[in-house]
Amino acid sequence: MNDSLRFLIDEDFDNAILRGVRRRLPHLDIVRVQDVALSGAHDTAVLEWAGQEGRILLTHDISIMKPYAYARVVEGLPMPGVFVVSQSLPIGEAIEAIVLLAECSLEGEWEGQVRHLPL
Repeated sequence: MNDSLRFLIDEDFDNAILRGVRRRLPHLDIVRVQDVALSGAHDTAVLEWAGQEGRILLTHDISIMKPYAYARVVEGLPMPGVFVVSQSLPIGEAIEAIVLLAECSLEGEWEGQVRHLPL
C-alpha cells in the first residue's frame, strides 16, 4: 500500500463505504471532515484544509465541489485531488475503487484533478 496517500472524507460521505475501506486498509490515513472540526464548514474551507494537509478529498458532491476545486487550481493553491463517488455506485464497488486508488497511486499523482470513481 502507498503509505504517502492521505484522504479526507467529506461530511455527507456514506459511512458504510468508509467502514469498508477501513476494514480493508486499517492503516490508511483517512479522516472525516467531522474528525477535524470542519462539520458544517463551507466547501472552500474543506478544500483549503485538504490542500494544507495534502489530503485527497472523497465526496459525493460533484456539482458544488468541482468548481471550487478547479478555482483552487487556477489560483495556484494546493489541491491534492478530489474523487467523486456516485451515490448510485454499490457500496462494495465504491470500497474496491477506493482501495485500488490507495494501493496503486503515486504520491502527487492526482494533484489538481477532479475524477470520478471508479476510474
